[in-house]
Formats: sequence, structure tokens, C-alpha cells
Amino acid sequence: MSTLLLSVGHEKSRSAFRTLFDHFGPRLKSFYMRSGTDEVLAEELVQETFLQIWRKAHLYDAAKAAASTWIFTVARNIRIDKTRNQNRLVLKDESFFEAALVEDGDQDRATYQSELMNIVRDAIAELPPNQAEVISLSFFEEATHADIAQRLQLPLGTVKSRLRLAFGRLRSKLSEFE
Repeated sequence: MSTLLLSVGHEKSRSAFRTLFDHFGPRLKSFYMRSGTDEVLAEELVQETFLQIWRKAHLYDAAKAAASTWIFTVARNIRIDKTRNQNRLVLKDESFFEAALVEDGDQDRATYQSELMNIVRDAIAELPPNQAEVISLSFFEEATHADIAQRLQLPLGTVKSRLRLAFGRLRSKLSEFE
């Protein structure tokens, strides 16, 4: 997949792009739907994701992350942007602002969660590509360890070892935020 993504970035290869779309399109739709998006919006977000992939594939560095990690990071960022844009709608019902928005700690929690998501994203980006890939498959695609082993053509023990190493590195990087 990394070779295909590099081909899209450097050569604007339509066939490589089509192969990436065929492989990741259904997975991205599932990813969006699991995050609470309806089917129509999920399909729209998949299109937006692939538009960004086409435009920004030249920025992909195979030495820093697996293609799946990079693509799902693009997808996650698009989902966040869409959510932010939807949250900017102005409501005219004043009682909504009085009751729903002004609860103690809501804004602090939302800010903390947003900061934490950025910190986790950065920590995953610093992992070795083979560890970032298994983390991506496990959490973004919700693949089982056995599915990951089969997909990557690795022994199950290797997948589990990479996950364990990745968790150890993430734990040490994120320990200050507990």
C-alpha cells in the first residue's frame, strides 16, 4: 500500500489511486459509521478523504508511517473538521445556552479531550512504522489480532509483540497526562 500511495503522490497514478480507493474506501466508510456518522455522510466523508489523499499524497513519507496509518490519520482529521464545523451552528433558542452549554466542567473536558487526542496522534506518529500500523489496524479498523496477522502475513505472536511494544512506548509518552 505504501508503494501505491507513493505512486499517487509522485506520479499522480490513477490506477494506484483506484487500488487504494477500492481497498480503503469500505474501511473508511465503516470507520466513519462506527464514529456515529450516518451512511450518507460517511460516503461523503470517504470522498473528501480521498480528495485529500489525492492532493496531499506527495507529503506521505513511508519511513515515518504505514500507508494505512497515514490514510486513517487524514480520515480522522477530516472527521474532526466536519464535527467542528457542525458544532459552529448558531442556535436561536436561548434556553439551550442557559441549560445545555453552561454546565461546570464541560468546556474544560472538551478542551482536555481535544488536546489529548492531538497528543495521542503525535505519539502514534512517533512509533516505528510496523508498530503504528498494527495500532492503526487494531484501533482504527478494529481488526482482531488474528485478522492483523493474516493481513500483514505475520505470525500472531509478532503482531502481539508489536502491539505490546507500541503500548509500552505510548504508555511512557502519555504517562504525564494521567
